[in-house]
Amino acid sequence: MSNTQTTPEVTWAQRSSSSDPEKNHIYLTIAAPDVPKERLEINLKPTSLTFTGHSESKKTTYHVEMDFYAEIDVDNSKTQHTSRDVFFVLRKKDLKEEYWPRLLKESKKVHFLKTDFDKWVDEDEQDGAPDDAMAGMGGMGGMPGMEGMGGMGGMGGDGGFGGIDFSKLGGGGGDMPDLGEGGDDDDDEDDMPGLEEDDEADKTGDSKGKAPEKKSDDAPAEKSKIEE
Repeated sequence: MSNTQTTPEVTWAQRSSSSDPEKNHIYLTIAAPDVPKERLEINLKPTSLTFTGHSESKKTTYHVEMDFYAEIDVDNSKTQHTSRDVFFVLRKKDLKEEYWPRLLKESKKVHFLKTDFDKWVDEDEQDGAPDDAMAGMGGMGGMPGMEGMGGMGGMGGDGGFGGIDFSKLGGGGGDMPDLGEGGDDDDDEDDMPGLEEDDEADKTGDSKGKAPEKKSDDAPAEKSKIEE
């Protein structure tokens, strides 16, 4: 079987803060199973990320390039490599309360990028959501292709990051806003006004079933005109 090149699935979520850099970041997961650490190449820049990873068992090379919506702080970004994926916590450079409207610089959809509903919380609900993904994660310095980046902590071996529990990152998918990547949440709301109008009509007697009764009041007058 010949080697192929595959664009991996990328999922993302975010947090924001105008005062605390530790709470102002992007969660990014690149699904690249069975890629050993020594076969990874990661080129992280303030405005972009290029990822390449070769899997001998899958007979494929995963490759993706992304230009970010805004700048990140490379020196304070973190990563974790497992046998299934590579997980990044990318610190946003600018402290802002508002979320990024999207991950990428260009607004067009790309087939490989999806919202990470397991980690996402609404912008106005993030203060109450646990945010412990940074604990135990290594810096970018130990990743292949990242050796030249100074000021960044080393990264341990696979799985050596303290057993992070991603289920604590909060945010069920049921309350997710429409980010241009999902379905229509307005169907139920569109049906409600009709129910309210029917109830009001029953109270006032103006429903369609009672409308013909109004004509009966004019019947005697019409009859008298004919008799005249």
